[in-house]
Amino acid sequence: MKRMLIIVSCILLFWLIISSLTAKNNLQQKEGSVMHKETVIIDFPLRGEWYTETSPADRVPSHGTDRFGLSYAFDFIQKDQKDASHTGDSASYLLGGIPLEKYYCFGQPVYASFAGEVITVKNNTSDGEKASWLHDQMTAIRHSLFFNPERDGFEAIAGNYVIIKQDVGIYAAFCHLQKDSITVAEGEEITKGTYFGNVGHSGNSTEPHLHFQLMDSAIIESANGLPLVFAAYEKFNGTSWEIVKNQIPAAGDRIRSLK
Repeated sequence: MKRMLIIVSCILLFWLIISSLTAKNNLQQKEGSVMHKETVIIDFPLRGEWYTETSPADRVPSHGTDRFGLSYAFDFIQKDQKDASHTGDSASYLLGGIPLEKYYCFGQPVYASFAGEVITVKNNTSDGEKASWLHDQMTAIRHSLFFNPERDGFEAIAGNYVIIKQDVGIYAAFCHLQKDSITVAEGEEITKGTYFGNVGHSGNSTEPHLHFQLMDSAIIESANGLPLVFAAYEKFNGTSWEIVKNQIPAAGDRIRSLK
């Protein structure tokens, strides 16, 4: 058992070093900056209050790679006033895991950021019963070392996901959705604000969250990420909420929908 823990620790250390090196020398951006003149303006896809876990306002590519349209991707979770994303015992997360129902954002509804056509619906991946640091980190390491899109399919990474087309060259991907929560079908035309699924924990997910990105293609394996801003939302400035328009939140920002 002791030998196994040493091996696992070495693997995790190796992965953290690689991740750190990948993150260096990335382009830094300030919150709300216009990334370039083609920046797309869309609606925030969630309702209520959210915490920005990962954002291209802090670095590009936001997830450490430009592959799979990830350059300007976001991760959103929910946290309480104690900065916890769940009501479980934090120590349990390291090994045993925390039941998904104890996460604030698990099962929260997701809405279309714009009107368009549903291009892809994938709903074949289980959410599991718990979120566990050890299990989920090992999954992340395995995918970082051995993932093959042709062999594994992108669902191994994104879990259950929906891709919506706004126009030629503008596609939104909503990933890690809750299994069997998706309410739309491929080829369906939907309006802005249409409810189409719930936040889940499927695929390569360290805890329940919504992964959201804009791309120039519906084929995630070859897509390029597109910069975007949200038309309007509220941001907590430490004492009160203020409305911001045509901006993006930075990691650590608490924001909420105006709808």
